[in-house]
Amino acid sequence: QYSFKEVFGTLVVQKELFDVVAKPLVEDLIRGKNGLLFTYGVTGSGKTHTMTGSPGDGGLLPRCLDMIFNSIGPFQAKRFVFKLDDKNGVDVQCEVDALLERQKRDAMPVPKTPSGKRQIDPEFADMINVQDHCKVEEVDEDNVYSVFVSYIEIYNNYIYDLLEEAPFDPIKPNGFFLCFISSLPLRPPQSKILREDQNHNMYVTGCTEVEVKSTEEAFEVFWRGQKKRRIANTQLNRESSRSHSVFIIKLAQAPLDADGDNVLQEKEQITLSQLSLVDLAGSERTNRTKAEGNRLREAGNINQSLMTLRTCIEVLRENQMYGTNKMVPYRDSKLTHLFKNYFDGEGKVRMIVCVNPKAEDYEESLQVMRFAEMTQEVEVARPVDRPLCGLTPGRRFRNQAFREELSRKLEMRGGPINGEAEEQSVSEMFLQNFPPLPSCELLDVNDDQTLPKLIEVLEKRHKLRQMLSEEFAKNVLAFKTMLQEFDSSVVSKENYIQGKLSEKEKTIAGQKMELERLEKKIKTLEYKIEILEKTATIYEEDKRNLQQELESKSQKLQRQASDKRRLEARLQGMVAETTMKWEKECERRVAAKQLEMQNKLWVKDEKLKQLKAIVTEPKNEKPERPSRERDREKPVQRSVSPSPVP
Repeated sequence: QYSFKEVFGTLVVQKELFDVVAKPLVEDLIRGKNGLLFTYGVTGSGKTHTMTGSPGDGGLLPRCLDMIFNSIGPFQAKRFVFKLDDKNGVDVQCEVDALLERQKRDAMPVPKTPSGKRQIDPEFADMINVQDHCKVEEVDEDNVYSVFVSYIEIYNNYIYDLLEEAPFDPIKPNGFFLCFISSLPLRPPQSKILREDQNHNMYVTGCTEVEVKSTEEAFEVFWRGQKKRRIANTQLNRESSRSHSVFIIKLAQAPLDADGDNVLQEKEQITLSQLSLVDLAGSERTNRTKAEGNRLREAGNINQSLMTLRTCIEVLRENQMYGTNKMVPYRDSKLTHLFKNYFDGEGKVRMIVCVNPKAEDYEESLQVMRFAEMTQEVEVARPVDRPLCGLTPGRRFRNQAFREELSRKLEMRGGPINGEAEEQSVSEMFLQNFPPLPSCELLDVNDDQTLPKLIEVLEKRHKLRQMLSEEFAKNVLAFKTMLQEFDSSVVSKENYIQGKLSEKEKTIAGQKMELERLEKKIKTLEYKIEILEKTATIYEEDKRNLQQELESKSQKLQRQASDKRRLEARLQGMVAETTMKWEKECERRVAAKQLEMQNKLWVKDEKLKQLKAIVTEPKNEKPERPSRERDREKPVQRSVSPSPVP
C-alpha cells in the first residue's frame, strides 16, 4: 500500500485533474512564482496523454495556456515591449522601439512569430477548444504581461531545441548543379548547452523563445515542436517517447507608470516567472521491449536519467530528515541539472504518477509508486519577494475612466479633446456658466451710451473671468498639491504596510517552515516510537519465551536432582550391603588363614619333635608317622569368595 496526496481513478476527466494539480501552479505563475510539473511512470502508462490530451478533451498543457490567457487577456502588452536577452533575463522597451521592431518583423518574408489571425490547424483544433473559461480571480490590473514559450527535449543526455529551424547545408552536394532550395540537405540539429545566470538559475543557451498572444498561437508552437520529438515503436508502446520533453512557459510582467498608460522603464521592476511542463520518457526493461541498437541505447539513457532523478530525491530526503549535508548529484544528468533550482526551493514541484494496471507492469509500477511516495517527504521552499513599485494601485482604470468622462463632456460642449487644451477646457467649461450678455443694439449713429455701457460690462466681465480663472488655477494647484501629498502619504503608508506585511509574511513563512519541520520531526519521532514499541513487543515476547524455557529447564533440573538423590540413596544402600559382605568374608578369610597358620606351626613343631627323637633314639628304630599328622597334612578346601559388586 502507498499513500499519496490525491488518487484519481481510471474514469477521471481532464478538468478534474487540472483543477487539483495544475491550476495552483498557474495561479502561482501569474503571481510571479515558478512551477514545475512532471508526468512520471512506466512506458505506455499515459503520460503524454495526460499532458497533451486527446481530440475533444485537452490535457494539462492546453488548459494551462487557456487559463493564462483568460486571466491576462485584457492586460497584455504589445509585441516586443518585453524582450528576452540571451542570459535568461528580460528587458523592457518603449512603445517606439517596440513599434519599429514590429514593423521590421512584419517586413520579413517568413515571420518567426506565429500569427493569431491564421486558421487553426484542424489537427489540434479540438484539443484547445476548452469551454471552461477558467481564470485567476485576483490579477494585478496595474501590470502588463507578455507570454514566451519554448520547447526542448533531452535525448541521450543531450539537449535539443524543438523550435529551431534547421538550416540548409550547402556543403553537401545534391547531384545537380541547379536545384531547388527545398531539395538541399538539412543540417542535423545541434545540441544546446546549460548555463547558470546571475541569479544562479539554470537555462538553455540559444534556445528559441517565441512571444505568443493567445492559446491558439502557443499551442501551434507546441504542436510544431511536437512533430519533431523523437518517438519510436516498441513492443510495449506503438508511439513510445524516446526523450524527455520540456515545454517552458515564461510570463514577464511589469507595472504601469503613474499615468497608467506606459510600462515603467525600470528593469528592477520586471518580474519573470516560469512554468515548466515535463513529459518524462517511461522507464522500461530491455528484456520486455526486446530493444536493440539505437532503441537499446535510448532505453539505457532514459533509465540512467530517471535513476539520477531518484538518487537526487533520496539524497535531498536524507539531508532533510537526518540533518546531513551530502552533495546532491545534479550534474550526473541533464534532466536534474536543468531543474536544480526547483529542488533547491525556487518553486513548487508537482508530480503526476501514471500507472498502468496491467499485470506485466506490476514490478515496475511498484518501483514507480515507491519512489513517488518517497518524494512527498521532500519539501524545500524559499519565500519569493516581489519588487515594490510604490505607485497608487488602480491607476489604469482610474485614469481611463477620467479620460473617458472628460472626453464625453468636451464632445458635448464642442470643446477640444486632444493635446494640451484638455487642461484649459476644464476652466473654460467652468467659465461658460456665466449669465449671457444683455442685448445691445445700435439704432442711432449718435448713440454714445450703448457702447460705453457694453465696454463697461465687458471690462467687468473680463475682470471677473480673470479673478475666477486665477482663483480656479489656485484651487487646481492647491488641489494638485494636496493630491500629490495625499498620494505620497498613501504611497509611504502603503510601502510601510507592505514592508510590515512582508516582514510578517517572512515571519509566518519562517514559522510555517519551523512548524513543518517540527511536524516532520514529530512524524519521525512517532515512526521511531512505533519501531521501538514493535521492538519492545518483540523483546517482551522473547522474554516470555525465555522465562518459559527457563522454568521448563529448572523443572527438568529438579527432576534430575531428585533422580540423582534416589540413585545416591540406592547406591549408598548397595555400598553398605557390599561392605558388610566383604567385612564378613574378610573375617572368615582371616580366621581360615589363622587356622592354616596354626596347623603349619603345629606341623613344624611335630617335625622338630621327630627330628629330636631321631637324633636321640637309636638308628635302627624307625618312628612311624602318626595318622593324625597325615590327616592334618590333607589340604583344607577353601570356600568360594563372592563375586565383586560392580
